[in-house]
Amino acid sequence: MPGVKAYRMGEDIKRIISAKLTELKDPRISGATMLTVMRCEVTSDGSYCRVYISSFDGHNQALEAVKGLESAKGIIKREISSVLRLRKCPELKFIADDSTEHSARINELLKKD
Repeated sequence: MPGVKAYRMGEDIKRIISAKLTELKDPRISGATMLTVMRCEVTSDGSYCRVYISSFDGHNQALEAVKGLESAKGIIKREISSVLRLRKCPELKFIADDSTEHSARINELLKKD
């Protein structure tokens, strides 16, 4: 279980990546109508960070956005290091998350009854 410092760092990284999503010029990222950083999980030693990305367009669009974010990983890491003033930025791993699609499906099922 990561501590308070890892949790705070994850929330800061989430905020930075969310702001950076609008500035990136990659068509795989900017082509999505609504990309969301769902959560960031930083390991307790701060060396790795899993970033969960979701799209309102569906899971396939989130997978394409993850490919675009993987190619822009250096730019994102440089931004994180400069804003948080870290000596060593955590290694980022982008993962497509389908939780918004899943919750929309559950809402539709609940509205039927």
